[in-house]
Amino acid sequence: MKLKFDIKLRLIILNFLEFFVFGAWLLSFGKYMHDTLKFSGEQIGLVFMTLGLASLLMPGIMGVIADKWLSPNKLFALSHIIGAGLLVLLAQQTDFQGVFWVTLFYLMLYMPTIALDNTISYCLLTKHGYDVVKTFPPIRVWGTIGFIIATWITDLMGWGTSPKQFYFAAAASLVLGLYTFTLPDCPPQKEEKKSLAQALGLDALKLFKDKKMALFFLFSMLLGAALQITNMWGEAYLHDFGKIPEYREAFIVKYNGVVMSLSQISETLFILTIPFFLKRYGIKTVMLMSMIAWFLRFGLFAIGSPVGIGAVAIILSMIVYGMAFDFFNISGSLFVEKEVDPKIRASAQGLFMIMTNGIGAMLGAYLSGVVVDMFREGDHVNWRAVWAVFALYALIVAILFAIFFKYEHKPEEEEPVLAH
Repeated sequence: MKLKFDIKLRLIILNFLEFFVFGAWLLSFGKYMHDTLKFSGEQIGLVFMTLGLASLLMPGIMGVIADKWLSPNKLFALSHIIGAGLLVLLAQQTDFQGVFWVTLFYLMLYMPTIALDNTISYCLLTKHGYDVVKTFPPIRVWGTIGFIIATWITDLMGWGTSPKQFYFAAAASLVLGLYTFTLPDCPPQKEEKKSLAQALGLDALKLFKDKKMALFFLFSMLLGAALQITNMWGEAYLHDFGKIPEYREAFIVKYNGVVMSLSQISETLFILTIPFFLKRYGIKTVMLMSMIAWFLRFGLFAIGSPVGIGAVAIILSMIVYGMAFDFFNISGSLFVEKEVDPKIRASAQGLFMIMTNGIGAMLGAYLSGVVVDMFREGDHVNWRAVWAVFALYALIVAILFAIFFKYEHKPEEEEPVLAH
């Protein structure tokens, strides 16, 4: 019993640190480039495109390596140790070229560790006799807690506009890499051979021949473009209110990272409501609710301010984020699970991730930067106009989805498995 408890506790620490590293700098990165490095919106968009690019290719490649040659533990540990060095290097970059390439190389190592984290957790839980479906979600939620705590530390210490955030993340990454070597090993699994095309989800491309699936993946890409926009620009937007004297001392301005982290808290709460909404309303309605929530997320930012009713709008925007982010990701994954041949299930899920976190996120990152530059005059950005454009985009996507995407609700079939 002691050994079992020990494994659960050690996996909690693993998941906590995995997302602690990301939370230490992700939400404040856009603010740092905008306010400290004085990058243009297009340049910031290009840097954030590296997240989508890394998500597009590297998880599949790393998965093949972990399946065939190197244990997930060792690959995970080495990625974080090398990543710590790259974070230190990132802290020393001040020009666009340097920031872009170091960020790209770092994320090519970090993004695959999210899937490797799951692989290690599943492996060790199975080895020690746990039901993964029941046991992993409470462990994984500690990852979100780690992300939130790291964001708070960075914000409360005043590191959000300083390269110190990267040194902080580097220290956590080094600790995580060394810690992983203390876990029981999960040797590569030799049973199933996968080609690189299969690992990348490319053998699921034939699904585009089906009109319903083609529409689903198209809307996945269009909505994926919205997923990182507020992570990119949220803190920069709230921080910019500090240029107005009457708002300078407002809590939302001084602690914009803490305020933005309310979005992650909302995410952990809304995920618990998904079974109810899916059972009652069905996959299409839940996905549509997500799109409407994105419209509200951006629209509330457009009318927000650090005080009074404007502050209420900003807090409400943080609350609806959980519905916006979770409802599409979970219901979309469930739709793929139910609609495709089990033989290409993994590849189809990989294609869903490619369309949302890969191609969609890349387009959203770049084009959002272009939009910010459209409404920039010198050091001033008309953020109300920026968020209004994003809100209009989300509303148009929602209307088109409601009209063109057809899916029959069958309550008895729609029971999500949140651990996957």
